[in-house]
Amino acid sequence: MSFSRSEVVLLPVPFTDLTSRKVRPAVIVGHSSHPGDLFVVPISSQLQNVELVLQDWRAAGLNVPCGIKSQIATIEDRLVVQSVGTLSAQDQAALEGRLRSWLKL
Repeated sequence: MSFSRSEVVLLPVPFTDLTSRKVRPAVIVGHSSHPGDLFVVPISSQLQNVELVLQDWRAAGLNVPCGIKSQIATIEDRLVVQSVGTLSAQDQAALEGRLRSWLKL
């Protein structure tokens, strides 16, 4: 599968004790130089735990108000269960600003 920057996808995330997994949304923020690896940031509906609240969460294919956590992970693209949408231009710009801040770019 081919994925684009700012695409919202669902992927299995393990519980901290590694006994099980739950499918959660994330935003693709880039592609690794290693083929098949994606950089993603997790999305959460627990707004008190997010760094950036999404303004257009419905347009991104999400069912409830959500935000982006200040974490970055590398995953294999084969782990993506499905694509549900894309961030709006407004949310893309806000995320780009946060990434620059987090990474000191």
